[in-house]
Amino acid sequence: MNKKQDFRIEIEYCTQCNWMIRASWVTQEILNSFENDIQEISLIPSSGGIFEIRINEEVVWSLRSNKKFPQPKEIKQIVRDRVDPERSLGHGDRH
Repeated sequence: MNKKQDFRIEIEYCTQCNWMIRASWVTQEILNSFENDIQEISLIPSSGGIFEIRINEEVVWSLRSNKKFPQPKEIKQIVRDRVDPERSLGHGDRH
């Protein structure tokens, strides 16, 4: 078993917009690919239309900035690039 690295992921989502299910789904996608590589993943209920993903407090995805929600391929590539840049994501890694 690999030792988990010191990567903490936060997904802050708007409860007023009912984005908990989307935040949970993103969490599941990340854990399916990186459960042995991250130390913690947390969901942070918030308000004001926010949907942000942070790794070690760095915003890596923002609904406001990107003007859309992340697709599974996009978020897995972002996490991979920070957690294990040499890892192949298989067919989902093709550009």
